[in-house]
Amino acid sequence: MLHLRVICPPECTPRAIAVLRDQPGAAHLLVHRGAAVTPPGDLIEADLAREAADEVVEALCELGLDRVGGITLETLDTALSDAADEAEREAPGEGADAVVWQELVSRTGEESRLNVTFQAFLTIACLLASIGAVTNSPVTIVGAMVVGPEFGPLAAIAVGLVLRRWDLVRRAGTALAVGFPLAMVVTAGATLLSELAGLLDTGQLRSGHQEVDFVYQVGWYSLIVALLAGAAGMLAMTSAKSAALVGVFISVTTVPAAGYAAVAAITGDWSRSLESVAQLAVNLVGIVIAAAGVLAIRRRGQRGRANGRPLPAG
Repeated sequence: MLHLRVICPPECTPRAIAVLRDQPGAAHLLVHRGAAVTPPGDLIEADLAREAADEVVEALCELGLDRVGGITLETLDTALSDAADEAEREAPGEGADAVVWQELVSRTGEESRLNVTFQAFLTIACLLASIGAVTNSPVTIVGAMVVGPEFGPLAAIAVGLVLRRWDLVRRAGTALAVGFPLAMVVTAGATLLSELAGLLDTGQLRSGHQEVDFVYQVGWYSLIVALLAGAAGMLAMTSAKSAALVGVFISVTTVPAAGYAAVAAITGDWSRSLESVAQLAVNLVGIVIAAAGVLAIRRRGQRGRANGRPLPAG
């Protein structure tokens, strides 16, 4: 269940209430007259079955309440109520299969911003990957995969492509285009300092580390894994099963490839450096293609169940 809160001008309140009363997936409807201060108006609350949320939000947006008032959604971990159980039974479809499109746009939009936190996580992940490459430590490589924040912008690009939200595509593309090169430069600098300090054995690195060679070895399975990871990641995001995202992070070699490319470049192994960059590109593109494909299929299916009700395009 989701908790809906709407700030509504008094003149729009009857129509907003009608939207919720006509929705079989809504329960626990409350109206607080004059409770809202900024912006002024009435406060409407209700609990919604997840599969009904998108239809309700779209109807409220058609009333202009996202501009003159406010619409917020929160996930309810527990709802003990016969009315809530009835709403979930009456709502069309299954909650696990429902996509709340406005929620998805908001979530991916927030995670795709280039900011200090994103850059810090990406840089730390690349540094961990470089240490894993130098020390031949798959465990450290896996740690770098988990720390990496790159799936957020990749998911945002997929959402932007499917919904034609080019602002999302530009924002996420900028985060990746700036974030990865900057993280790789910092990693290269750290590798150079390690070499000068005698911490890096370049001869051993050039001889190859069998345990971590998968990072730069590009093949068909690199693309297949990226496609599967992108599909699983988007399914996890759209079904609110965030725990599955950890598996996605561990399965793809985006950050490890970036870190390995920086190390190989500093040690003069340009062949492996370029292979690592190719591995990075294959994984990034594969994730976006699969994520966009899954999202397009889910959008088409939800549109069919909506009996012609339009889904958001921007």
